Amino acid sequence: MISREQKRAAMYKKLQLLRSITNSHAHSKTSILLDASKYIEELKQKVERLNQEAVMAQNSSDEQIPMPVQVRVEAKEKGFLINVLTESSCPGLLVFILEAFEELGLEVLQARVSCSSSFHLEAVGGKENTQGQVEHVDAQVVKQAVLRAIENWNKSSEQE
Repeated sequence: MISREQKRAAMYKKLQLLRSITNSHAHSKTSILLDASKYIEELKQKVERLNQEAVMAQNSSDEQIPMPVQVRVEAKEKGFLINVLTESSCPGLLVFILEAFEELGLEVLQARVSCSSSFHLEAVGGKENTQGQVEHVDAQVVKQAVLRAIENWNKSSEQE
């Protein structure tokens, strides 16, 4: 059996722990418990506020691409240079981008891709005419096609 002194000592330790967790400066049991109750209410309010902020952030990100993506396209004398960079690895994104190039009739002449911890594509491409010469490509058209490809990839990865 546990003696009364052992129970008191255990209760004292628990009250001191509660006092330290709640940053209470009270000395009486009642005051420590009141401070703990106030602390719990404050935590509940913080959780509620953070949940509301998370819902608001989710609603606003549903309208956009939910991950940070940098797409830069430069028109070159013959063709284009494109850089796509994301913070995550994005498995399968390269396929969607290459399909977008194919839909525009673009050919990738040279490319470097890294998708270990982030996704980074750097490519030089162009569109050949019937004489086999590379034509000028509108950078905005390429950029919009790549952004659509990223959106499509996003939708398909959400469904999985």
